[in-house]
Amino acid sequence: MRLFVGLGNPGTKYERNRHNIGFHAVEAIARRHGFAPWRRRFQGETSEGTLESERIILLKPATYMNESGRAVSEAANFFKIGVDSIIVLHDEIELPAAKLRVKVGGGIAGHNGLRSISAHIGNDYRRVRIGVGHPGIKELVHAHVLNDFARSEQVWVETMLDAIADNAALLVDGRDSSFQNKVHLALQAKGIGKDEDGTE
Repeated sequence: MRLFVGLGNPGTKYERNRHNIGFHAVEAIARRHGFAPWRRRFQGETSEGTLESERIILLKPATYMNESGRAVSEAANFFKIGVDSIIVLHDEIELPAAKLRVKVGGGIAGHNGLRSISAHIGNDYRRVRIGVGHPGIKELVHAHVLNDFARSEQVWVETMLDAIADNAALLVDGRDSSFQNKVHLALQAKGIGKDEDGTE
């Protein structure tokens, strides 16, 4: 059994914010793979299904971002899921927009959701870091992540979410590098994410 956690803030006010791309990622997984309807529990919402014949719990904490760890801890304790079987999908300002990286542990780069989760369960969970870009000035970061994606960003956002959903089973198998590559190839097929030399 694995716990996939998408990070975001609850409520329609924040729904399309960059900070909420983790919510959208787990919602895309649920839709693509026919998971059960979302229901409220563990201070959040969950949807259950299977990937690669393994039971998967998707979780969207209903606390605000800086209290995300409460919902994660409650769900993990209930299902007896160890930290090595928890995967957190979240926005990452330290990556350019339309880039994605998977890593285990490491720093939290000022992300309040990760800070809360690490305080509750430790730091050694896997993170799917979805790049939303940096505004360039530290003082603008808060407004950047709490603003909606621009209309011009919708193509890469939708392509990214589709690719995450299509390839989520690779995360279950621990094939993180293959997952990253598949997502970036999907983006490149739409002409997104290539550098001038053709590399991603």
